[in-house]
Amino acid sequence: MGSGASDAHRAGRLSLIRVAQVVPELPTFAVDDGFAYRIPDTLGEVSVGSVVRVPLGGRRVRGYVVDLREVQPGGRPLKDIMAVSGDYTVFDARLLQTLRWSAMHYVAPLGAVLGRAAPPNLPRRRVGEDFPAVEQVPSPLPAVADALERGARIRPQYLIGTGPWVDTTVAVVAASAAADRSAMVVLPTVAEAEAVAEALTAAYGERVAYATSSLPHRDITKSWVKGRTRPGTIVVGTREVALWPVAALGLAIVVEEGRRAMKAPASPTLHVREVIRRRSTVERFSVVFAGPVPTGELIAAGTEAHEPAGRAWPLVEIVDRSEDPPGANLVGERVRRALQGLVRRDGTAFVLVHRRGYAPAFRCVQCREIRRCPQCGAAAGRGDTCRRCGTTMASCAECGGERFEPLGAGVGRIVDELARSIGDAVGPPGSGRPVIVGTERDLPEQPPVDLSIAVDADALLLAPNYRAEEEALRLLARLAGTVRRGSGNRCIIQTSQPGHPAIAALRHGHPSEFLADVVAIRQEQQFPPMGELIALDVRNAPSDFGDELAAAAADDAAVLGPASTPDGERWLIQGSDLRRLKVSLRPLVQGWRDAGARVRVDADPIDL
Repeated sequence: MGSGASDAHRAGRLSLIRVAQVVPELPTFAVDDGFAYRIPDTLGEVSVGSVVRVPLGGRRVRGYVVDLREVQPGGRPLKDIMAVSGDYTVFDARLLQTLRWSAMHYVAPLGAVLGRAAPPNLPRRRVGEDFPAVEQVPSPLPAVADALERGARIRPQYLIGTGPWVDTTVAVVAASAAADRSAMVVLPTVAEAEAVAEALTAAYGERVAYATSSLPHRDITKSWVKGRTRPGTIVVGTREVALWPVAALGLAIVVEEGRRAMKAPASPTLHVREVIRRRSTVERFSVVFAGPVPTGELIAAGTEAHEPAGRAWPLVEIVDRSEDPPGANLVGERVRRALQGLVRRDGTAFVLVHRRGYAPAFRCVQCREIRRCPQCGAAAGRGDTCRRCGTTMASCAECGGERFEPLGAGVGRIVDELARSIGDAVGPPGSGRPVIVGTERDLPEQPPVDLSIAVDADALLLAPNYRAEEEALRLLARLAGTVRRGSGNRCIIQTSQPGHPAIAALRHGHPSEFLADVVAIRQEQQFPPMGELIALDVRNAPSDFGDELAAAAADDAAVLGPASTPDGERWLIQGSDLRRLKVSLRPLVQGWRDAGARVRVDADPIDL
């Protein structure tokens, strides 16, 4: 090629226009494909993941760059990007794959998901120093530690057990940190994340970047920058950090992935477990889960579980209340005697009740059987309609009796009942009494005790959702895990179903066999993880809502509903593979919302 041709080629290259595809951060499916904007020569560096300000519909909005290209001049003129916000990209091409997958899987606008990778403030660049070397800590999984030190990727692992996660977390993280690879530790609650962050800071100092939604935006942003820019950082936080960009991420540790706090309640209903699993596949980092009871999803996925040689949690004593006479106290005689002895020797106890409201389960006064729905088997409440499937119920399904008594009560009622036996030694959370009566949400901040008690395990086992038994075992194992090791210390479980498989697993201290049976049952019922579910909560639905939904589902899925809820209606979609339907749902949901309906899409719902 002659010099004239080379000059012409260079001139052609120089005349190309730089274009960015930008997805505005707006909660609408209408902008998912993004819009093309010209990158002015004066703007500086723009990359995939840059946060920019762009004109849209007569206003200036934040957006995220998802693609870059060069085009020949001519054609329709493009609007210019107005500004770049901050000095850091909030995702790269690999993290963008997970963000796109999340938007599709959870049927959420892409712009709403991309923002999950960004900090609350958009910082300017700072220069950080290298971290000091870390001291090796013996790992509970030597083979895993060796692989991490070599920078190798391992198959997902699950450490089964209860109690403080600090020692295990520190030990597993050490192998990754020692190799100057970053790690991420995700926990269900602020209290748990704070405790682990304090322990890791004691071991690793400034390597730790701690962030939860309870912190000021400035502190969250500072931790985001450290994780984004400094290999060897240990990012510790609640579910919000699961989509953060982390430099040289080598390991993610997810503690108690089965807890409800690990799934966002509002759209997009992202679940930490699924987001981290997807990220690890794309970004090629290792994942270690920890907790008392893995979910069926992890068991079905072939996660390698490690049970301790002994019990996974402290001793559990089962109290059979199936033969108690009608009108018996909510707290049985054996529990009252145990508490009286505990108070005399200055011990401490935690008494778990199911809720702060009224009884969650009832039993027939005549035959003593738990009142259940004849259609789906869920525990029945006070009314004559099943809370899960809406079936009408009247008399007892076993004997025809029409009188039912409550099996549980709220915190106040149990405190009053126990006060008659142990006086002012009992009180609600925060009272400073040696015997505390509380609910599940009080467990994360509960210090170790000598005795823990579940007043009504039946309400957990018969809860109106398909995960009830798995969740009951998980919660009761957590309760047992609050008991400090020592002679005479134990957990007492009151139940009218002492032979239930979940109770048997709790007594033995090993959940694996029970979980294998759970997965087999889910296979028969085509419930997750062996099938897929989508719940649609709708208010002000258009008249043809059900017809449009059925047409979209076609032969791929069953459409169930609607069921009345306090906020409107709930529809369920069930099928073996809903990927095609999720694509079809996106414009439908946008159309319903544009018509004035309020639609919440919950992919992989916990409750039905």
